Amino acid sequence: MLRSKTPDLVEQQMWGLLLAHYAIRALLHDAADPAGCDPDRMSFIKGLRVVRRQVTDQAAVTP
Repeated sequence: MLRSKTPDLVEQQMWGLLLAHYAIRALLHDAADPAGCDPDRMSFIKGLRVVRRQVTDQAAVTP
């Protein structure tokens, strides 16, 4: 769902979503390489859940 109201902000949000997708795919590729797995066979949704879990776990720890 796009939350932006102006065309410029919609474009910015789309670029952000594309960048997040690319970053998750890059992490999946980095994880698959040492294991000898095909990164295209790895689940994007599972990778997204791992990233979300790591981000929220780190945010819960106070410095």
